[in-house]
Amino acid sequence: MNIDLIPEELEFRDEVRGFLADDYPEDIRRKRDQGVALTRDDTVRWHKALYKRGWFAVEWPVEYGGTGWTPVQKYLFANELAEANAPLVVPFGVKMVAPIIYTFGNDAQKSRFLPDILASNVWWCQGYSEPGSGSDLASLKTKADFDGSDYIVNGTKTWTTLGQHADWIFCLVRTKSDVARRQEGISFLLIDMKTPGVTVNPIITIEGGHEVNEVHFDNVRVPTENLVGEEGKGWTYGKVLLQHERVNIAGVAVSQYRLNKLKTRAAESVRGADPLINNQSFARKIAALEIDLRALEYTELRTLASIATGQAPGPESSFLKIRGTEVQQAIDAMTMEAAGYYALPYVPAQYTLDFPDIDRIGEGIETRTSLQYFNNRKASIYGGSNEIQKNIIAKHVLGL
Repeated sequence: MNIDLIPEELEFRDEVRGFLADDYPEDIRRKRDQGVALTRDDTVRWHKALYKRGWFAVEWPVEYGGTGWTPVQKYLFANELAEANAPLVVPFGVKMVAPIIYTFGNDAQKSRFLPDILASNVWWCQGYSEPGSGSDLASLKTKADFDGSDYIVNGTKTWTTLGQHADWIFCLVRTKSDVARRQEGISFLLIDMKTPGVTVNPIITIEGGHEVNEVHFDNVRVPTENLVGEEGKGWTYGKVLLQHERVNIAGVAVSQYRLNKLKTRAAESVRGADPLINNQSFARKIAALEIDLRALEYTELRTLASIATGQAPGPESSFLKIRGTEVQQAIDAMTMEAAGYYALPYVPAQYTLDFPDIDRIGEGIETRTSLQYFNNRKASIYGGSNEIQKNIIAKHVLGL
């Protein structure tokens, strides 16, 4: 594949760099560089900066506010944002539920929901996994009973990322139980989080952060106009959404940024010692990671090229998800190895749900390396576990 840049693409890259120099909020940049978690307001301000430039809904069709960019432009944009250590776009609205709405929703739903998603006026979260129904998503039990005018929703969703910030949640719910296959009778509902009966409870992850939640529905009344597409077709829509999510999970540009930072750190002498990169064993691991990442990059480019022709992501999204998360976790492990003792922060015996600033052993963000390592173990599970992705590849690619 030829990725030599033509003059128009070089001009576009310079335009992106100019935007990042002028419009990337300095306080957010500082937080990112110092490894400080962003607030909801920080994230929304960054989203709105991209929206103001017309660069928020990169993958959307132009008629709904998309950029109309080529695969190479999307590739360059992602790389430049990663190189600037800019925040990742929270995907649940713009990258996940929006494609379902503009593909399967009716005109009223498109008019109602898409403008606010595009302008980041509404924060969305995802309601798929349930206690006991994670990778086996078809076994979900959250019910939506039709009472003649509305759906009455009862059940629990779990591992709901950033649900504590959300205004709306999109859910897979069971609208019919007497079906031949479990995948039937599942529908796709949009639910206002302010509706009576919705409760959000935090789940504190192993590194002490509040990133995920359980969301409980107790006789929650949802208008029928919030049903996307046809009743009972939610499994079909959910699979399309997951394919888009898995492409995003690959995170090639961010992994390249992190690997470059790791190489820079490993090339430095610490307290007069020989730089770690001169250790042959460590250098071999770095080289193997670079090879894996380059192969993943070309797979992502081919996928972007297919999407640009109007095709939805196919089984290749499973390849991207598997290898992308494996590379991310390998970088985590190598960063831990490079940081050594300094990777381990002192964690107070008592901490709040917001996990306050910890006492550092070393200097800089390497003292948070272990926290990122532990948190990112989940990457090979969310979005459909890597074992499930291998089953998809075996069925749809290998025909087994």
